[in-house]
Parts: sequence; structure tokens; C-alpha cells
Amino acid sequence: MEQIKEGASVSVNYTGRLEDGTIFDTSIQEGREPLTATLGQGQLIPGFENGLMGMSAGEKKTVEIDPEQAYGEINPELVSEVPLDRVPEGVKVGDQLQGQNQYGPVNVVVREVKEDAVVLDMNHPLAGKKLIFDLEVVSVN
Repeated sequence: MEQIKEGASVSVNYTGRLEDGTIFDTSIQEGREPLTATLGQGQLIPGFENGLMGMSAGEKKTVEIDPEQAYGEINPELVSEVPLDRVPEGVKVGDQLQGQNQYGPVNVVVREVKEDAVVLDMNHPLAGKKLIFDLEVVSVN
């Protein structure tokens, strides 16, 4: 049976959860297909890809991925305060907005609403978190 190595095209079912058990993504729900990717092309976070290495079709395992191998640590430079009049009226903590920077569109999360400003976070929502993935390899090509 073929084992996964760099350059392999794989199809995998997965469930991603946080340490507290919260599921943040899964391919195992009605209407979703297994994730398909070619390893070694930067399509997957490094820890997910490393976790697949050496597995074969039909094999299952659970991998724990530290932030450095996932979405990185929280970067305080990606948190900024902007005047309240520069965001949509009625924003509240937890709202996701899309902004623009010198590189193009950027997704931000409202972390705090002050009297005359809001604190926006451009870090990936999973930055700074340990991720746990239950993996099941469907096929290896």
C-alpha cells in the first residue's frame, strides 16, 4: 500500500478541534467532500501536512499541532485601534469585517469597542492556538 510522501496527491477526511474540544472545521458533514491536496506545495499548514506523512489509504490517526506549525503565534503588531467612524455603525465584539491594506483585502475581528474607537485584530482566528486533527486518509496518488 502506498505511503504518503512529499509530492503525493492525497484525499483525507478530517475534523479539526481546539484543546477545549470545540470543532472549528470538519470534512465529515453532509455535502462536504474530503480535502484533496498535493503535499509540498504549501496548500496545507505545515503540521497538518507533516501529520499525513507516512500514512496510507484507510489509515486513521490524531495529530496535535502547535501554533508554530499551524497559524503562528498572535502577532501584537496585527492588532490596531481605528476611529469608530471608520467602521460600520453598530459593530460589536466578535464581528468579522473586511478591510483593505497595502497588500489587498484583509479580514479582521473586532476585539474591543471603545467610546470613540475599535480595536481590530488581523491575526488569523486560529493564531496562537494548538490544533488537534482527527485524520482519515481516503486515497493516495
